[in-house]
Amino acid sequence: MTIADRWLLPDGMDEVLPPQATRMEQLRRALLDLYDRWGYDLVIPPTVEFLDSLLTGTGTDLDLQTFKLTDQLSGRMMGASADVTPQVARMDAHSLKRNGPARLCYCTTVLRAKADQHQGGRSPTQVGVELFGHAGLDADIEVLRLALTGLEVAGAGETHLALSHIGIYRALVHAAALNAESEYALFEAIERKAFNDVDALVARDVRDPALAEMLQTLPRLYGGQEVLDQAREVFAGAPPAVAAALDELQALCRAVTANHLQAEVYIDLAELRGYQYHTGMVFAAYVPGYGQALAKGGRYDDTGRAFGRARPATGFSMDLKLLASLIESGPRGDAIWAPADDRATLTQAIADLRAAGERVIQALPGQRVGPREQRCDRQLVETNGEWRVEPLA
Repeated sequence: MTIADRWLLPDGMDEVLPPQATRMEQLRRALLDLYDRWGYDLVIPPTVEFLDSLLTGTGTDLDLQTFKLTDQLSGRMMGASADVTPQVARMDAHSLKRNGPARLCYCTTVLRAKADQHQGGRSPTQVGVELFGHAGLDADIEVLRLALTGLEVAGAGETHLALSHIGIYRALVHAAALNAESEYALFEAIERKAFNDVDALVARDVRDPALAEMLQTLPRLYGGQEVLDQAREVFAGAPPAVAAALDELQALCRAVTANHLQAEVYIDLAELRGYQYHTGMVFAAYVPGYGQALAKGGRYDDTGRAFGRARPATGFSMDLKLLASLIESGPRGDAIWAPADDRATLTQAIADLRAAGERVIQALPGQRVGPREQRCDRQLVETNGEWRVEPLA
């Protein structure tokens, strides 16, 4: 490795520099305070856990994203956390064991073996909430509204909310009684919205004509809230679980439009992200100018079953690094410049300003860099023996 290469970071690993690091910390505090006001208790999960608990109920996607290592004390395989949600589910089921609803929030950096195609790099700072112990729609509405409120706190204006429900696809596929190979092929084609492939697979594997038409139409049902009315016509003869899922989506839409006027709701009934562990509604929130979802979540009941306590659960997560870029900080000018002087009156004036919450930067003897380079917009000036704060000339 040459000297020039010594400073390179691994692909997908990034550092955060000022002033963006300050913006991240301010936003972290603002979001955790928001969650606290909604009744969510902060938890801090470990960076590393044994694999058999870390990957419980998450499917193969998270397994491939997890850095693995051997514990030198026990000889067991461990993994660096790539997603906080399974860890918080373990806390709820095993460590806390609370009765009734449990509201938990977190903010921690996770590591991923490869970049997440939906949320950027390999070391996102994951912030979010999980609500355990309530299977009703009110819990889904709460976490959805809290996700949108968090985006508003972060400075998002116009927001595009994509809503779906895993239960619709599950009910239709169950009714079709497909074998594992056929189901996987259909799932993959629907995810790609490969209409011709979907039509061919359904024609080959689904014998019930009405059910076949429903599955062929499913990936074509996307757009505004009027899609829900179209879906009720298409799925008129579907299993009851489909109508129940459409009712839930309708109620979620009403809750969003009533409380978050800046959010435009988009329905995509073939959005199957997280199919391996999601059990109900799923959502992703986008902001113009960003290719990735800034918030994503949904319902994932019974994840705690492996820990001996199955619990309904719903929640969401966001990448704090990405979220902090919603408002570009730019060169800050909110500090006070103090001269290199050791007089007691100046020392006291600086201490008073800092105690009042001001950012004060005192020059060092011989320093050539001035206040502008230190992002100061004011300065301490001595007038008639008193130190006063004045705008920079």
